Amino acid sequence: MVFEKPGAEGQSVVNKVTWQKAGRVTEPGRYMFRYGWLTITAEDLAIWRQFPEASFTLVNLPSTPDAPEEFHLGAFEIPASPSSPPLDEH
Repeated sequence: MVFEKPGAEGQSVVNKVTWQKAGRVTEPGRYMFRYGWLTITAEDLAIWRQFPEASFTLVNLPSTPDAPEEFHLGAFEIPASPSSPPLDEH
């Protein structure tokens, strides 16, 4: 389940997490995050090391009602950079 919060006019907003927002962690593990616990894997860190500006979708894991929320990182996006050469569509 992707963590969503209500946006304007009832639209959902998918939360994205950057390496900076995650505190630039350097080791895989479970970290306290503003919404609950966030688990970061070695694979997640490898992507951030290669693409420091990448943002991941925050995915909410099932938990008991009284427990803090648990999250892990889902799909990621790499922002377009003005210094990147344009893609050749031929």
